[in-house]
Amino acid sequence: MIAILLGAPGVGKGTQAKLAAERNGWTHLSTGDLLRDEVGRGTELGRQADAVMKRGELVSDQLMVDLVAGRVARLAPGEVLLLDGFPRSLPQAQALEARAGGQRGARVGLALYFTAPDRVLTERLLGRGRADDTREVIARRLAVYRETTEPLVAHYRARGVLREIPADRAIEEIQKDLIRSVRELRTDPSSVS
Repeated sequence: MIAILLGAPGVGKGTQAKLAAERNGWTHLSTGDLLRDEVGRGTELGRQADAVMKRGELVSDQLMVDLVAGRVARLAPGEVLLLDGFPRSLPQAQALEARAGGQRGARVGLALYFTAPDRVLTERLLGRGRADDTREVIARRLAVYRETTEPLVAHYRARGVLREIPADRAIEEIQKDLIRSVRELRTDPSSVS
């Protein structure tokens, strides 16, 4: 089963996915990890991605869909895959769904949408101490994120697989909601609302 983790920069979805995977034996897959794995294994897609990155360019949507779909195709029965950082747009989501097709267990069964007020996200991002994390840059990144993500959130809501998780709370409280959401779906696929 695939669980997509959605949320603005600074919302903590990567932290939550890593923690949940470690505690439950689930697979946490970020797009960065996926790229490094494919390159390290020397796959054809990995070689293509490596060539693009060495030129200093961004990996295309199509290549990312191919990489993620390749990992999805290797899902073991009963495996929970927490997808962090992908899809980032409605076209990516639709392409992934088309590629996963009817593969058993390879469907997006849950989309967890981590939410927090902009002021919380801004303070978290400023706290990282990165030179490019200024208030102006962060405000722009959040605006761009919302522009691309709102259609994606609406898509998963319409499919009945979206669950919102308030992320301006303690890490353990958020973690409980994430784990409960995945476990409920695994025992009762109709429980997502």
